[in-house]
Amino acid sequence: MDITQLILDDHHEQRRLFAILEEIDPADTGTLEAIWARLSAFLEVHAAAEEEIFYPELLAVGIGAGRAAGAEAETLDAIHDHNDIRDAIAAVAGHQPGTSEWLAAVAAVNVANGDHMAEEEREGLTDFRRRAGLQLRHRLAVAFAAFEARHVTGVPAVDKDPEEYIREAERDLAAGGVTAGPDGSLGIGGLGRGAGQGAP
Repeated sequence: MDITQLILDDHHEQRRLFAILEEIDPADTGTLEAIWARLSAFLEVHAAAEEEIFYPELLAVGIGAGRAAGAEAETLDAIHDHNDIRDAIAAVAGHQPGTSEWLAAVAAVNVANGDHMAEEEREGLTDFRRRAGLQLRHRLAVAFAAFEARHVTGVPAVDKDPEEYIREAERDLAAGGVTAGPDGSLGIGGLGRGAGQGAP
């Protein structure tokens, strides 16, 4: 199991659910509401799981590889994207399901999410596969799957300050001594310090 593959699998499911919404008759508001409730909760949980588990480790691996500026830029951009997606999801609630306004609001979520996924797949996931060992990617995948399972019905939608997110993650790094493990991890994020340093 590999966290980058789990994230890609989530992306595929998000694209599938958006495609399903596009195929439903706008008059079938009950089905639209049900699919949207599932998709919007999924988007929120996926973003929270990435922020808790993936992005702190992306920062750690980037710093360990001497690419702090690049890892910070990718992470800042991702947190900005997550905020944009959350805000777009919130805007959907202001419209009646099936109306042209509701459909346009859902389409705006799809655009924001699609842009984020494409960039993440090109940059963050690719960089992480290149620099993080399989043992770390497996351990993070287990944590990621558990997080999503524990929060399957949703999480509170709370925007994060991207710069503060970076500062907190880097404070965790500094507190942990910033020593890379054999798999490139500096052991921060949702697994706690030392998670990437060969601990079982």
